[in-house]
This record gives sequence, structure tokens and C-alpha cells, in this order.
Amino acid sequence: MSANERLLNSLRKTAQIFKKAREEARDYLLEPEAKTVCKEYGIPVTNFKVAKNVDEATEYAEEIGFPVVLKIVSPDVIHKFDVGGVVLNLNTPKAVEEAYRKILENVKNHKSNANIVGILIQEMAPQSTEVIVGATKDRQFGPALMFGLGGVFVEVLKDVTFRIAPISRNEAQEMITEVKAYPILKGYRGQPAVDINAIVEILLSTSRLVMDYPEIKELDMNPIIVYEKGAKTVDARIILE
Repeated sequence: MSANERLLNSLRKTAQIFKKAREEARDYLLEPEAKTVCKEYGIPVTNFKVAKNVDEATEYAEEIGFPVVLKIVSPDVIHKFDVGGVVLNLNTPKAVEEAYRKILENVKNHKSNANIVGILIQEMAPQSTEVIVGATKDRQFGPALMFGLGGVFVEVLKDVTFRIAPISRNEAQEMITEVKAYPILKGYRGQPAVDINAIVEILLSTSRLVMDYPEIKELDMNPIIVYEKGAKTVDARIILE
């Protein structure tokens, strides 16, 4: 398949996801939909599959490789942690089976008639430096991209940078070097430097995505775990106008 054919397939698949959300009167994408959109745009995400039953859950967990994370997929559950819809760091098929049933029980207790699409089986990404990449649509200037380090840096210190999309490679690099915590990315007190180019590519891909789909109101990838080589998006959220 040529590069142009791959691009057309990605655009077609992404458009179908947005169309499905509109047909179901949703102003947001479900997590597996958001991750699929990211993946189609070349943004690295953790391996995942959506299981419809316990047997599929254990099968997918073994296929993806332990440890894994389980998350509820439901249009009726936005804040998954709050209702017990997420279980982390599962290392055996038995643990996956128990977590699957527990998540369903928790969600039903929260909302007995909840529409449950399935349960997301996702690899548990190894720990490393966490960053956040996001986008919001400004009424005057259009989509604005945001970058920062994760954790306390974004939650408490608000150490983030912004650019109006579309951005160039130089602008993506500037976004990274402008955060006060940039020395951590370069390697600090024995910690190895992370793959800056991987972050640049994610920023450029995010810029293309929000320019291609102006109906995106908000986009949030947090955390993205960055390694000495490569990166993985753990959670992705897309809100539509």
C-alpha cells in the first residue's frame, strides 16, 4: 500500500469515527475511539482492545501481554475512576477475570441501565517521564496547542506552553524548550534524557489532526509517557463541538 493510500485509509477511518459519534448524539469520543484517531494520525498509543465478555478479556490480555489495565467503555460513564471503572496493574488471567466482573458490578451499581460498550484491555506502560499534549479551540484564533510536563508541573505549577495551529517543526521544538521543567527532559541528576523528537512528532501530528477536523473542541492526551526512545499515549480524550 502506498503512502497516499495509507493516508486516505486513515482519513476515511477517522471520519467514520466522528460520524458515528454524531449519529449517536455524542459530543465526545469514547476512549478507544479517541485512541484510534490518535493512532491513525501517527500518535503512539498503548496497545489496546475492547472486550465484550470475560473470555475475550483474558484472551486479549494474554495477547497484549501482562501487566494490563482494564477500563469501562460506556457513554454513560465519563469519569471512570470515580465509579470504580478502572483497575490497574493486572498480572494474571484470573486477576483480569475478577477485575472484569468487578468493573461491571461497580458500573451497574452506579447506573443500573448504563449502556456498556465493553471493557478496554490496555497494556500497562512502564513508568518514565510523563508529559501532556492538548488542544482547545479558541473562538478568535482557532485551535491552540498546549504542551507541558505531567503531574505536579501541569496540575500545580501550570508549567505549559501554547501555540496556534498549524505549527512548524521549529515551533514544536520551541514549545518543548520553553517549559521551565525542560532540564528534566534533557536528563537531570542521573535520569536519562527522553526522546525529544518523539514529542515533536506528537505535537506535529496533533496539529494536523485539529486542522483536519475543526469540529474538535478539546483534545487531551494525558499522560504521554516518554522514554529514552519513543513514547506512548496512555489516555486520550476528544470533545466535539
